[in-house]
Amino acid sequence: MSTRTRLLVIAALVALSIFYLIPRNVTVRERDVATGVMTDRTEKRVPLKLGLDLQGGMHLALELDQSRQVSADPRRDLDLALTVLRKRIDEFGVTEPLIQKVGNERIVVELAGIKDPARAKAIVQRSAFLEFKITNETGALEKALPAMDRTLKSLGIKGEAEPERPSAVQQLLGGDTSRAAARDTTKPGKAAKDSAAQDTTPVPGGVLSGLIQPAGAGGVPGEYMVPETAYPRVDSLLSIPAVGRQLPRGVVLRWSASPASVGVQPVRFLYALEEKSIVTGSNLVDAQAQLDPLTNGPIVTFELDRAGGRKFGEETAKHIGDYMAILLDGRVQGRPPVIQSRIGRNGQITLGGKSLQEAQDLALTLKAGALPIPLKIVEERQIGPTLGEDAVRSGIISGIIGTVFVVAVMVLYYRMAGALAVLALGLYVLLTLGALAMLDATLTLPGLAGLVLSIGIAVDANVLIFERIREELAGGKTVPLAVAEGFRHAMSAIIDSNVTTVLTGLFLFQFGTGPVKGFAVTLILGVIASMITAIFVTRTFFILWLHRKPAMATLSI
Repeated sequence: MSTRTRLLVIAALVALSIFYLIPRNVTVRERDVATGVMTDRTEKRVPLKLGLDLQGGMHLALELDQSRQVSADPRRDLDLALTVLRKRIDEFGVTEPLIQKVGNERIVVELAGIKDPARAKAIVQRSAFLEFKITNETGALEKALPAMDRTLKSLGIKGEAEPERPSAVQQLLGGDTSRAAARDTTKPGKAAKDSAAQDTTPVPGGVLSGLIQPAGAGGVPGEYMVPETAYPRVDSLLSIPAVGRQLPRGVVLRWSASPASVGVQPVRFLYALEEKSIVTGSNLVDAQAQLDPLTNGPIVTFELDRAGGRKFGEETAKHIGDYMAILLDGRVQGRPPVIQSRIGRNGQITLGGKSLQEAQDLALTLKAGALPIPLKIVEERQIGPTLGEDAVRSGIISGIIGTVFVVAVMVLYYRMAGALAVLALGLYVLLTLGALAMLDATLTLPGLAGLVLSIGIAVDANVLIFERIREELAGGKTVPLAVAEGFRHAMSAIIDSNVTTVLTGLFLFQFGTGPVKGFAVTLILGVIASMITAIFVTRTFFILWLHRKPAMATLSI
């Protein structure tokens, strides 16, 4: 290869590295959440992204919630959760996140540069299980309340105040008016056959009967109200297995997602729903956050796949005039709407009282899919940007000190040849950083260590070459011939040592965790760049030097 060609190749490598190291503006195409229209946005991209340990962020260790685990294959559930988390974090837009499985029961998530840790935790932990259920119109809960109260009474759980029993005279003259009224007002409904054997006589001082009230006129069938202050107690009582068994088969109870106000009193709505879902989120193919043009409130529009759309259409056609509850993670979202006509593949979820940001988070979690089993955080660490700045500063200082020592040794020991190697070393650093930027790699603290280490490796090849040139000169060969023979004979040793280092780096990258992978990437790129500079660039510098002094009888080495 001619000297001119060598210089052109070196110039091209330098220009390419500089090009990738220059910060530049890039155009990002994204969907506007308010209008749904695709728009172009310009943002500034930095050449080298910094990892969690250099710019700060969040570290989470997650495990499957064993109390909610019903699957017989926890490993499969963990793999599914890993896939869902990766989709969610990709939609969340975190640069170079680390999401990996550790052992057979833990997932580690590292999010660099995160600005809203609470939002990130909510997205990671949310189950995002979507269901559509028809509300129960048979008054099943009202009929089951007396049996529930009797069960609680048998367990020793009573209301706040036990009402007075009627006196013997009252019983003789009018009997127990409350019992008679209850018997008179009990009307058979659609599920009378399910509760025919159930005693619906009210229990005096019943705990649940006094706290759970029908929504009244204008309410949704199967909708009940509970004072917000009593909501935790009622929820715990309904979760008692013996109490829950008093409900007819095929009926489930679900709470609303947030409290509401009826007059001046805050209440929580409780819904009696058909247990069988019309469709679930497993049929979901897309979800987008938008603003409702009528109310200007946030909504989430969704699209089902063909099978889900066909089933949704068939079921809603059967229930025209009925009310359908939309549930997310077992909570009813808003008041159940009435089904006025057959619904196809597309629909929307109204999020009363939620922000547009929350609607966006819900859309991305729905689109990524539901977690097979809820995840719990077992370890959480916040890494501040100050620690990252200190780490960068320490890495730069150590790199400068190491480079100064390498330069001093090379120049003092090999003199002019060492100076040529130092010049090539400057190009080596440029090429390594350019390669990292070109591969869009993330620089971590172990990566900085790998970069500093590879500076020493970079001059190792030059040491082999220079020592070989010394031997050729000692054998009586001319300077040009000694240089050519030195490079040729040292080649095999250089390739052997660098190939073994690259193989070691590949094993570290394949089987190591995030920080180890960062070290492996910079080490491998550094070794490749060192081979280019030592074999090609330094040789070119020697050729230029010998062309300037063709009559050189000895070499300053």
